[in-house]
Amino acid sequence: MLAQVHGEPQNSDSFRKLRCGCIRKLSARKAKKKKGIFWGIEVAETLRWHGWELGKETIKHLILKNIHEKTQKLSYRCPSTRFFFTVFPQPITLSPGMSLTLPIVFRPTEKREYEDSICFKKAEGEFSVTLRATLPRPCLFFPAAVQLPICAVHNVTETTFPVRNVGDLVTAFAWETPSPFHMVPDCGVLNPGAECMVKVVFQPKAAVVYDVAATCWFGGEEKRKRTIQLKALAKYPYLRVSVTGEEYEGVQPGKFQDVLCFGSVPVGTTVEKCVEIFNMSVVDAPFRIERAKDPLLQDHVFSCDVSHGVVPARGKLVLCIRFQPQTAGEHNTDYFTILSAGCLLQTVLKVVGSCKGPLMSLHQHSVDFDWINLGQSLVQMLKISNTSNVPAYYQFDIDGRGSVFSLDRPCGVLEGTTTLALKVTFRPTHPISYHRRVVCLVHHQEPMYVDFFGTCHSDTAKPAILQARHLSWYRTNMVRGLTFYPPDILSVMLRDGKLQMDEKGALMLPPEIPQDKPPKEYFEANSMTEYFYDGVSSDQALFPPHVSVSPREYDFGCCVPLHKAEPLPLRVTNHTKGNITVAWTPSHGSAFQVSPEICDVPPLKSSVFWVLFQPTQLNSLYAAELEGFAFYKVLRHYSNIEEDATICPSWCLTVRLRAHTYEAEREHFIPQYILDVPKRFPPVAPNTDTYCSMLLLNTGTSLITFSVNQAACPSVLVKPCSGCVVPGGHQIFFLSTHPVNTVLQQHVLPLQLNSCPGYTKEIALQSCGESLLLLLEGDGNLYFKPVYIGTSSTRMYTIKNGTRLPMVFTWKIRQSDSKILSVSPTAGILQPCEAMAQAWTFTPDKETKYLLRAMVFVRRQSPDPVSPKNVHYALRIVGEGVLGTIRAQKEHLDLGNVQVGDLQSCSIVLLNDGICSLKYILSVEQLITGPCDTKELHSDPLALALEHSRGTIPARSKASVRITVRLTRRLHYTWSIKYVICTSTDLASTKEEQQPLCCIVAKGVYPTFRIADACSAGSASGISKLHLWKLFSLDTLNEYLERDPAPSELTYRVPTRHSTCLIPPVYTPLLLDFNFGAAPIGSEPTLVMLLLENNGVVPVEWAFLFPSDQKMDMECWAEDAEFSSHELHQMRIQDNQLFSVSPKSGKLLPGQEESVQLSHRHDFIGTDHLPVLLKVSYGHEILLNFSGVTVEQDQRYIHFASTKHRFSPIAIGTSHPPIQIYELYNGGSTPVMFEVQLDNVRIQEKNFQHPVFVCLTPRGEIPPGTTGHTEWIFSPLEARTYLVDVPIHILGGESALITFQGVGYDPNTTQETATSREVLCPSIFPGSTKLTVPGQAATLSHHMICFGNIPDSTKASRLVFLNNISESKAVVFAWRINTCKDKRVLQIAPESGVVQPGESIPCFITLQPSWSASFCSTDLVCEVYIQESLVQYERDLQEWEKEKERQAVEFTITEKDLGTKKKPKSHAGRSSDSENLPESSAVIRKYKTLPPIKNHPTPNLPAGHCQRRLLLEKEASRVWVKPEPPKPILLHLGVTARSYSTEDFFSNFTSESPKYFLSRPFSNQPLESKVDGSRDRDKMDMEATWLSLAAASKQEWQTVSDMLTGVIRGLLEDTQFHDAVRRTLNEPIPYFSQFRCAESAELQDRRQCSTVPSSISASQDLCPEKDGERKEMRQETSPNKDLLESWEIFHQLREQKEMLSRQAAFETLVELVLENTLQNILIEASRGEVVLTARPRVIALPPSPSRRIINPAPPPSRA
Repeated sequence: MLAQVHGEPQNSDSFRKLRCGCIRKLSARKAKKKKGIFWGIEVAETLRWHGWELGKETIKHLILKNIHEKTQKLSYRCPSTRFFFTVFPQPITLSPGMSLTLPIVFRPTEKREYEDSICFKKAEGEFSVTLRATLPRPCLFFPAAVQLPICAVHNVTETTFPVRNVGDLVTAFAWETPSPFHMVPDCGVLNPGAECMVKVVFQPKAAVVYDVAATCWFGGEEKRKRTIQLKALAKYPYLRVSVTGEEYEGVQPGKFQDVLCFGSVPVGTTVEKCVEIFNMSVVDAPFRIERAKDPLLQDHVFSCDVSHGVVPARGKLVLCIRFQPQTAGEHNTDYFTILSAGCLLQTVLKVVGSCKGPLMSLHQHSVDFDWINLGQSLVQMLKISNTSNVPAYYQFDIDGRGSVFSLDRPCGVLEGTTTLALKVTFRPTHPISYHRRVVCLVHHQEPMYVDFFGTCHSDTAKPAILQARHLSWYRTNMVRGLTFYPPDILSVMLRDGKLQMDEKGALMLPPEIPQDKPPKEYFEANSMTEYFYDGVSSDQALFPPHVSVSPREYDFGCCVPLHKAEPLPLRVTNHTKGNITVAWTPSHGSAFQVSPEICDVPPLKSSVFWVLFQPTQLNSLYAAELEGFAFYKVLRHYSNIEEDATICPSWCLTVRLRAHTYEAEREHFIPQYILDVPKRFPPVAPNTDTYCSMLLLNTGTSLITFSVNQAACPSVLVKPCSGCVVPGGHQIFFLSTHPVNTVLQQHVLPLQLNSCPGYTKEIALQSCGESLLLLLEGDGNLYFKPVYIGTSSTRMYTIKNGTRLPMVFTWKIRQSDSKILSVSPTAGILQPCEAMAQAWTFTPDKETKYLLRAMVFVRRQSPDPVSPKNVHYALRIVGEGVLGTIRAQKEHLDLGNVQVGDLQSCSIVLLNDGICSLKYILSVEQLITGPCDTKELHSDPLALALEHSRGTIPARSKASVRITVRLTRRLHYTWSIKYVICTSTDLASTKEEQQPLCCIVAKGVYPTFRIADACSAGSASGISKLHLWKLFSLDTLNEYLERDPAPSELTYRVPTRHSTCLIPPVYTPLLLDFNFGAAPIGSEPTLVMLLLENNGVVPVEWAFLFPSDQKMDMECWAEDAEFSSHELHQMRIQDNQLFSVSPKSGKLLPGQEESVQLSHRHDFIGTDHLPVLLKVSYGHEILLNFSGVTVEQDQRYIHFASTKHRFSPIAIGTSHPPIQIYELYNGGSTPVMFEVQLDNVRIQEKNFQHPVFVCLTPRGEIPPGTTGHTEWIFSPLEARTYLVDVPIHILGGESALITFQGVGYDPNTTQETATSREVLCPSIFPGSTKLTVPGQAATLSHHMICFGNIPDSTKASRLVFLNNISESKAVVFAWRINTCKDKRVLQIAPESGVVQPGESIPCFITLQPSWSASFCSTDLVCEVYIQESLVQYERDLQEWEKEKERQAVEFTITEKDLGTKKKPKSHAGRSSDSENLPESSAVIRKYKTLPPIKNHPTPNLPAGHCQRRLLLEKEASRVWVKPEPPKPILLHLGVTARSYSTEDFFSNFTSESPKYFLSRPFSNQPLESKVDGSRDRDKMDMEATWLSLAAASKQEWQTVSDMLTGVIRGLLEDTQFHDAVRRTLNEPIPYFSQFRCAESAELQDRRQCSTVPSSISASQDLCPEKDGERKEMRQETSPNKDLLESWEIFHQLREQKEMLSRQAAFETLVELVLENTLQNILIEASRGEVVLTARPRVIALPPSPSRRIINPAPPPSRA
């Protein structure tokens, strides 16, 4: 027997976490054995043997330890098998804390697993230790499941888990892992006890929840497997790119929305901007960045260091992009595509930026020095400005050391937005006119030119002063080819008329030579073109040179030794037709000199000058520029000039020279410089020159000479090709090339510095011609989806500039297609490599397929005459125009009943089955129907709102439109939803006809209920249901609940505590009385049960709110300390709970019913009033005035529910006004005598002595707790309202003044049926009794019966079932009719009986009204008893009577001292009567009797009279009270009807007359109904007499009664009168009766039959018929009779039958038989014996032989 084991395995503690791939062996000592504690003995649960061998014994020790505080004794049994054994068993005693080691020897005999146990026994029980020897086996241990981190799709996450070899063998393992998981390592080998970490890699391809099993196979020959559950969750990432900073103006909708704009960046600088990548998902999102693979963008100006990365979940990553422009004035565009993992989401980031360079300008384009004398100098100012914020490197290409013009700062850096004033010095060396056009080179800008000119005079030579106008005339004359002539020749030609002067003063040829061309004008050429096309650097020149020098550049090379430099010959050629003089500017101190300085050159001849190089220092660099001026020789003196326009400025000649004196073994100076050179030439069109600038800065302290080997790269022109750079200065180069095609060309320019080949810098440049290339998306095809005719479809189409030059595009569409196809924008500029998304709009106008073409023309932004003007591309557009319709999934949607004021939403599904998308516009038309004013409906707003009235449904799809309905009226709403296909964006322009879509209907309802039933109990059990409905105004309440709530009632839609005072404000327009009636004090509470039925279609939440339920909870200081009497009265009622409602609130589902109990406790005398608010949530709010009266015990009190009573309307001229009833309820505990004071009623002067109001019962007595009736006759004379105030006196009580009101109406305008229907159709009729009070054992099937309008001489019956709803108890019932008159006109069968449990008994209610017209309103009461309680009562009553008889003769002698003669002492307990008795009587009183038996009921006392109640209970304990009969359950059955006289009924209800049987039993008429014997002769007179008698006084009644008594007594005693009556009866028929016709005879027979006395029995009436039948049978059976005799006999028998059938007794008998038959059928049907709804069965009978006899004549039919 094992005891409970404590402790858990500690295997988890032996695991260690190691790195992946690391295998370690754990120490076995650290493995703890699982131990158990058995009654204080701690021992291992299992002893295991591992690694054993066959044939060897293995010993293990079992340690037992006493951990109890007492000494333990135990014994053991050896293992049962022979493989485990131990020492011989012996008792073991262990002291506290001591241990015992028991050796266990294992001796195996075969290689298998062994298991045994050793059992230990103690006094408390037994426990055992398992002995187990196992074979070596592979076993791996790892977790059962691994949860990986959440991962993004196409991303990778990983985790690790340990795998441990817990077996005894070296185990190899291999993993089988389902995708998207894989293990690392997926296989391996583990030694015993070793473990390794395995990594799980998760790379999902879809966003799903993964829960898969990975299998690990391990073992040797026999493979084993174990699974691990891999759980992971993958989600799609979502990256959003956010561009910070200012918004780019060129953002286009639809595409390229993310634009990073760098703006205008200075050339050569780097700007960095950041873009934020937000990860909106919950997983880390990897991404990569790709760029547009464009071979044109090899020199990327935009760069990003990040090519891939990971955005953390819910985080962001900042991406930095740099912009480093290289070409000033160039616009750069590039695109970065940010791709998430798996390319699930890509975002195109557009980066734009422009490069700006310096913007340097000269304030003046010429410097005029006028004239100075030889040997003088003049300084002028030249201002330069840089309007850009980029610094400008400038250089004037002039050597001031060897020129007559010099600048103080010929080169430098002009900072941004600054102006610099340069000093220009003019130092002439010869008396001539000087002019030199100097170029100003600016890095990253085109060069600028400035003209320096001045004139030098000497004493002997005074040339003409050169002015600015001369330069202008010279340029014009040069264009016209006139400058090659000297001024003297031009003067002769001008004088001879061969030349003329234009309006500007320049020379021109006469107009007639030639006549067709105007004279040429000079236009300022492009500065870059002028700089390169000078005829020296290139073979082309803008104008042919006048004087040329050769060479322009020369390198003397190495001049060592110094004196061995060879002179350089300079050839100056005169290309003009005049003599020129060349004067070289001497440069003092320069190593280069020209000889001779001045020399004349003949026309079209050349002269040679020698340049001498005279170095003065070895190992030096020499560089200089020689300057010379050539001019016409005639210009030496101004006197030689005849015309000012012929003056020609001098031409400046420059020669660049360089040399060095470095010895062969000496190294040249190492140049220190910075070279700023672009990588590529700016893009241009093919066969167009392109230019770029290069900057060489000398950062060293020595001079740098440079030379470019132009021959090494003939495709690139460099200017200047040679020169020198002073320390700290810089040299600006301009490079030009002429790409002839679009092939990328590589240019390598060798730049040699310091005249040393070792200091040659190779400059690599690229150039490429850019032809017009426009890339069209989709290979020039644009496809549109099918489009509805007249509507537009817009698609974005991308075009891209495939070049590095901006281009202008223009779309051209055919005129015929312009209405169908359009594009925006139609024209624009595409910047280099820019892509533009254009919106194409397709608008078909007919149902067909379209194949359209559009042409796009592209050209350069600046037209180039070399390249073609434009290139065009064709775009193929495919589209289709179709028609389509929209339909609703449900064409008719019925929302059902919607609560008014509530919001109800639903969706309509629109279906588009076509192949094109449809844009629709929905419209709603509202139709409200129902009983309401149509004018008010027009102003009602639209009750249905669409979530969106416009939308688009794609092809073959559906769209859901949410609609919201808020109804404002309880009417029927119909909405017709129509649609129109929108063919234009403008709603007003839609001309399509609206099409019906669907129809939505709803009915507005309010939550409402009605009072379906009401019953009373307790003190009000005697109140009839009809009277109860009047007391509680239930008809008015139900009628008001059917109306719409007023706006004031909806101020608070739900029950709310909104009042701050004890009497809450009233918002309801209706105030109703809930009158609980009256009862004596101390009586049981008045209980009224109301059955609330939800007759609506929406749930109803209702609540009865007392004033305390409407008051807000306020602090004490906020309460009003003074209370009014009305507030105190309400507080008393609520504190004592005189009125209560249970339950006070509830919820009714449609059709559901719930009963509510209202009670009034009669604890205080007086009238109680309490306003209670009946609140219907979102509905009515009605104020109910709970009122009840409590009177004293013996007080006579009649409860008047109202001081006004209204009679039923009566038609004027009615011959028999009906009797109407006014009810009086006795709410006290004693009978009440009442008397109606008729003084006001008898006043007839105003009514022409006609009794309008007549009271037939002016006095009477009403038992307690019942209702008494007073009968009235209202007989109006006019169609108006009559009022009379009648006092009603209560004997011993308070009187009341009741106002009776009656309305007379004209029967010609108002039908009698309408008024009778109003009277006889109360709201509770018809209906079944669903409401029961606690303890009620039986119910009636109806609580009211309305017979309707019936004639006075008929009989009507109704069937009512009495149901025993108890399951185990039988009930006894008895019908009770209160008044004698009701007993005469009403009959109930059966009147009493027993109803078994679950049984129903039919009761027939028969109404036979009296001969006077009246309103019948009777309350029948069915008293129901439990049969067991009646039997018990009778048994108790018999025992009580027996005990009473026994006590009458039995007494007990209590005297103990009868033997003594003591006088009896008077006791305190002796009664007072015994003290006054004589002595003999006192002796008799010695014998004490039993307690007297008497009927002593305990009165009902009010609450709080506890002491009196205890005394009464103590007294009752000494008195044997007579048993009281059980209190019956009263079931009220209201019976209403209105009886008419026969004539009035036939005249008013002709259609209903066949329903009634008119009986004529005159003898059965009550005596009091026969007031006058002349009723049949003159009914009007009788009615007037009867009304007059009814209105007579008591004395008049007595007088008339005495007179009639005497007359009748005299007639009864007069024998002569008796004889006269007999003779009258035996008088023969008058003679004129012989002449009557058949009809009159038949009518006479009817009259005779009507005069047959009713005393004749039915059997006597039927005897003649039987005799006639016998005679007829004898006649038929007698064949010997003659046919004529047979016919006469047959005719006689027929007449006899007709006479009998006209007898009243016969008709009555037939009516009784039919009535009994129908009653029997109904009873059998109620018992289930007959099924009235069963299908009738037709049985075919054989033909009867009697049918063959043909009667001679058929009997006449009677209508």
